[in-house]
Amino acid sequence: MAATASPPSIPIGDHPSPPSLSTERRYLIAVIGNPNTGKTTLFNALTGLSQHTGNYPGVTVESALGEFTVDGDRFLAVDLPGTYSLAPRAPDEMLAVSVLFGYGKDIPAPDAVLCVLDATNLDRNLYLLTQVLETGRPVVVALTMMDIAQKQGTLIDIEALQQRLGVPVVPVHAARHVGLSALQQALRHVVQASISSTPRIQFPETFRHEVDTVEAALVNGQHRLPRFLLERLLIDAGGSIEQELIRQLGDDIISPVRAARERLTSSGTSLPHIETNARYQWITDMITTVVRQSLTAPHHTWSDRIDQIVTHKVWGLLVFLVAMAVTFQSIFSWAAPLMEIIDGVFSGLGTRIQTLLPEGPLQSLIVDGVIGGVGAVITFVPQIAILFGLIAILEDSGYMARAAFLMDRIMAGFGLSGRSFIPLLSSFACAVPGIMSTRSIDNHRDRIATILIAPLMSCSARLPVYVLFISAFIPNHTVWGIVGLQGITLFVMYTLGLVVAPPVALVLKRTFLRGEAVPFLLELPPFKIPAWRAVLFRMYDRSLAFLRRAGTIILATTILIWALSYYPTQPALKEEFQARRATATPEEQERLTIEESGERLRRSYLGQAGHAIEPLVRPLGWDWKIGMATLASFPAREVIIAALGTIYNLGNEQSEESVELRSAMQAERWPDGRPIYTPIVALSVMIFFALCCQCGATLATIKRETGSWGYAAFTFVYMTGLAYLGALVVYQVGSRIFV
Repeated sequence: MAATASPPSIPIGDHPSPPSLSTERRYLIAVIGNPNTGKTTLFNALTGLSQHTGNYPGVTVESALGEFTVDGDRFLAVDLPGTYSLAPRAPDEMLAVSVLFGYGKDIPAPDAVLCVLDATNLDRNLYLLTQVLETGRPVVVALTMMDIAQKQGTLIDIEALQQRLGVPVVPVHAARHVGLSALQQALRHVVQASISSTPRIQFPETFRHEVDTVEAALVNGQHRLPRFLLERLLIDAGGSIEQELIRQLGDDIISPVRAARERLTSSGTSLPHIETNARYQWITDMITTVVRQSLTAPHHTWSDRIDQIVTHKVWGLLVFLVAMAVTFQSIFSWAAPLMEIIDGVFSGLGTRIQTLLPEGPLQSLIVDGVIGGVGAVITFVPQIAILFGLIAILEDSGYMARAAFLMDRIMAGFGLSGRSFIPLLSSFACAVPGIMSTRSIDNHRDRIATILIAPLMSCSARLPVYVLFISAFIPNHTVWGIVGLQGITLFVMYTLGLVVAPPVALVLKRTFLRGEAVPFLLELPPFKIPAWRAVLFRMYDRSLAFLRRAGTIILATTILIWALSYYPTQPALKEEFQARRATATPEEQERLTIEESGERLRRSYLGQAGHAIEPLVRPLGWDWKIGMATLASFPAREVIIAALGTIYNLGNEQSEESVELRSAMQAERWPDGRPIYTPIVALSVMIFFALCCQCGATLATIKRETGSWGYAAFTFVYMTGLAYLGALVVYQVGSRIFV
C-alpha cells in the first residue's frame, strides 16, 4: 500500500501538447479559489446536473467536472480543490499547479481560469489571484458574497478593480443565479480573445537576478520551466516542486537552485517572506484605490455576536454537542423509516419473484443474490442523503469551520485536525457516509488517516450483534445498585472504537502517513443562510455517486457470498428432504424446509470454510458455526443474525430479539458437555465485531474515496488483526479469571 498518493508528475522541458478531452471542441475552464469562497456553489450553479465527480489520474484528490453552453459554445469546467496559494505542499495544491500549467497527466491545459474571490476577504483572496495571473492563462474573476460585504460596510469599485487587474470582474450570487449569464459571457469572451494579464509584482532586484541565473543554468541543462515555477523553486525549499524535480532528474538538478538560495540568504534576503511581502505590498496599494469602508459600518455584525457563543470554550462546546447529536440522531433514526420501507419493498419483491420462478440456482441467485444485493445497496441511500444534506447545511451556514476550530486542539494530539471529528462521529451511524464526508478535510494525510480509522466507530449495523449477545449471555445484574451490567457492556462496546482509534491514528501519522506537518489554517467565514438548492443538489449528487461507484462493488460482493453459501449443489440432500416432506404435515414441511436450508449451508463452500478456520477461532472460544457466520456476514455485519438462524435451523428471518435463537445458542455444547456460549465468549465475539472491518460496503467506499484497493486491503488486514487480538486477550484472560 502506498503511504501517500504521489503528486502529479511535472514533465521537465517544453509544455506538452494537451490531450483532447473529446473529438468535439470544448473550452476547458479551471475553477479555483480559497476555501469558503462559494466556489463549489458557483460551480454547481454553472453546470447544474451535467456534472460528475472523479479522481484525477495518479492522485486521490477528487474534484468535479461539469459542462455548460454559452451561445452554442461548449465549456467543460474543472472544480479544483480549494487552496490559499500556488505554493504546493499538499497533493491537492500540487494538482492545482499541474492543471494550470497543463502538466497534469491526461488533463489538458485550461483555456481560461475562473478565479473565485470573496468580497468580504478581498485582500487575502487577491494573493491567490496574483499567482494565477502570473501563469499566463486568460482569467475571469467571479466576486462572491457582495451582499454580505455591503452589509459590513465594504464598498468595492468593480470598474476600478477590473481596470487594475486587467481581467473581467463579475459580481455573482450563485444561490440566486444572479450574474451567471454575465459570467458565462465573460468566459466566452476571454477564451476566444485569449485575453491575459500579469500584475507587476516587484520582487527585489537581487531575487530577480537569481531567478534569471537559475533559468539560464536549467536551459543549459536542456530543461525549461515557467518563471513562476522557478520562483516557487527558489522560495519553497523542500516543497513538492523540488521533491518532484529530484525524483525525476536527480539531486544535481537542484545544485544551481541551492547555490542561489545561499547567495540570497548571505545577502540578508528572507526567502520565506520575500513573496508575501512583495505580493501584499501590491495588494495593499490596489485595495486603497478600489475598496472603501463605510463610516456607518457596524462594529459588530450579527455573525460576530453568534461567534461569541459558538466559539466560546463552554457555550461553544454545548452548541457543538447539540449540533452533533442532531446530526448523529438524524442518520441513526430519521433514515430508519425510509430504510425499513426500502427493505420491505425488496423483501416483497424477492418473495414475489420466488413464487414465479422454479426452485433452483436461478431463483436463489435472483432472490438472494441480485435482489438482496441491490436492496442492501439502496438501503444505505437515506443515510447518505441525510448526512450530506446536513453537512451541506453546516458548511454553507459557516458553522462547520467553527466546529473544526473547537475540536482541533483535541484532535491535534493524535496527529489529526478538527475536520476529522465530524466524519468520525458520522461513522457511528454508518461508516459509508462517514468516510465519504472526509472530503471536507483539506490535508491529504489527515483525510487518509481519518478514512482508515472511521470503520473503528461502532456503526448501527453492529447494534443487532450487541443486542443478541448481551441479552442472551450477559447477566441482567445491577452494578452498585445503580447501573445495569448489560447497559455497561453496550456502553463499552460503543466507546471501544473511540478509545482505540486515536492511538491508531497516531501510529499511522508517524509511520505510513508520516510527512511534514501542515499548519491547520482555518478561516471563519461569516454566517449565512444555506443555499437550499445547493443542499438538495449535494444530497442528490452524493447519493448518485454512491450508487454508481460503491454500489456496484457491494452488489458484486453480495453475489459472491451468495455463491459460496449456495454451492456445491447437493442433489442427494434435496432428494432426502423431498422424501421426508412427502409424508409430513404442512407444519412439519415448513420446519423441514428450514432444516434443509441449514444443512445446505453447513455443507456449502462457506460451511467448509467455517470448518477450515475452526483451528484459528478456537483460541477465541468459538466453534466452526460462529466462524462460518462471521464469514457470511462480510457484506454486512448484521447478516450474522440471519446466518446463525439458518445454522440452527430456525430460518434466516430471525432478528436480534428472537427468543428461539437465544435459546438455541444457549443450548449449544462442546463434545465434553461444556456450553459453547458463555459471557466471556459473548464478549469475545462482540469485541471482534467492534474492531473488525466486517463490511463490504465500507471497504468498497474506502477504495472509492482513496482510488486504491491498497488502502481498503490495509484497513481490512489491520482491523481484522486488532479484532482477533482483542478477542483473543478477552477470552484467554477472562476464561482464566472467571473459571
